[in-house]
Amino acid sequence: MCPTTAPCHRARPFLRTAAGALAFLAVAAAATMPSPSSAQQNAAPPANPADVESIDAIITALYDVISGDAGVARDWDRFLSLFAPGGTLSPVGRPPGESTYQRRVITPGEYAEGVGESLEANGFHEVEIYRVTEEYGQIAHAFSTYESRRLASDPEPFARGINSIQLMNDGSRWWVVSIFWLGEGPAHPIPAKYLPGGGS
Repeated sequence: MCPTTAPCHRARPFLRTAAGALAFLAVAAAATMPSPSSAQQNAAPPANPADVESIDAIITALYDVISGDAGVARDWDRFLSLFAPGGTLSPVGRPPGESTYQRRVITPGEYAEGVGESLEANGFHEVEIYRVTEEYGQIAHAFSTYESRRLASDPEPFARGINSIQLMNDGSRWWVVSIFWLGEGPAHPIPAKYLPGGGS
């Protein structure tokens, strides 16, 4: 699962078990990068209006922009355009042999710089298979269940998990404020209520 890159080998042990596109690869690479300035965090490229016109649109764009076959470049400006200023990504995992889980916070820019080369070299397709959304006024939260494959045609995913996505509408568009996720594992299988059919 982990590409043979130096940043990945330097990752903490739990990061090698945190599945999903928004998982250990980004964290491992980001650990070696300097923190961006506030100006860098606030400088997002302009978004395609079609990508940010609704909750469905922005979540669809989020999965689409990180997915592709080996050798296919990702549009990282498009990825960055989805995030609000100060937006974050936070994978959660537990180091082998330890009882507590850990969380690491990275920026969208760190993710793009740290994981982009690996996604493009190895191929990666992540799709949403189920979603539970809560919305109030200008804020929304989506529990988005995902499956990850190297090729879109692979019969079985190599990873599943849940992306907890926080969103905001500023009156003109939707923004991703935070993505907080956990890959599925033996200690925490995905509940039926977050799988297709919703447990019915």
